[in-house]
Amino acid sequence: MNKDEVSGNWKQLKGKVKEKWGKLTDDDFTVIEGKRDQLVGKIQERYGYAQDKAEKEVKDWETSNKYHW
Repeated sequence: MNKDEVSGNWKQLKGKVKEKWGKLTDDDFTVIEGKRDQLVGKIQERYGYAQDKAEKEVKDWETSNKYHW
C-alpha cells in the first residue's frame, strides 16, 4: 500500500477510530494522519496504557476492520 492509499483509507477510517478511541482529539488526528505508530502513541498518551496494551488494541481494531498499515 502506497502513501496515497494509506491517506485515502485513513480519511475513510478516521470515523471508526473516533468511535473506538473517543478520547483522541482533532489535534491528535492531525498528528496521526494515518501513521500507525502515531496512533499507538496517542492511545498510550490519552488512555494511560502501556505500549503493549495500546499495540494490542490497535492490532485487534485492525483485524476487526480488515485494515492494515
